[in-house]
Amino acid sequence: MDRTRRAEEAIGACSLLVGYGPYLDSIADLCAGRQTLSSGMRQETERCRAALEAATEGAVVGLISSGDAGVYGMAGLAMEMAAAEGFAVAIEVIAGVSAANAAAAQLGAPLMLDSATISLSDLLVPWETIVERLQAVAAADLVVSLYNPRSKKRRHQLDDAAAIFRAVRPLTTPVGIVTAASRAEQQVVHSDLGHFLDEEIGMTSIVIIGNRSTRLIAGRMVTPRGYY
Repeated sequence: MDRTRRAEEAIGACSLLVGYGPYLDSIADLCAGRQTLSSGMRQETERCRAALEAATEGAVVGLISSGDAGVYGMAGLAMEMAAAEGFAVAIEVIAGVSAANAAAAQLGAPLMLDSATISLSDLLVPWETIVERLQAVAAADLVVSLYNPRSKKRRHQLDDAAAIFRAVRPLTTPVGIVTAASRAEQQVVHSDLGHFLDEEIGMTSIVIIGNRSTRLIAGRMVTPRGYY
């Protein structure tokens, strides 16, 4: 509640809100009475620069991300751009709830022990690098949360990731899929490593693959920490 209140207070202090259109739509009630600037996908750099320019002109700007701005969000880009292009503005990052945490809460408690998050999008990171990271995480027996698992154009990446984990983990390993976490259209699916590719998975899905100790307890995905 404190984090939600802080976010609302921060937005309330803003004269301009900048973000991807659907993200601004999701906080339409908080946008009321404030100037907004929205743009489409793959226009992150343009949005960020517009926000920084407005801030240098005296506006109090909210640069909106989904989940947590510091987890696959806009916080890092804003800091990089401000330093590289000489924008003398103060930047505050407001903590949010990342998609992996939101999804985990719906599935049970799959992130109770060591885990990793990996995006399967190769728009900014070479696929060869992503494969190396997947192999390292699989070998280390870490629970993994996969962001951006599939899109209309990217189909093989999730299949390749599944093959990497199937080579070192039992096919019965629990896998959870949460689509549109914490939204009205949310869908939650429990599956396993041998069958999860049969489920409907898209860009708004988070796929959480358990480690060798993860199991279902009363229909909930749990990775024991060792207390019991």
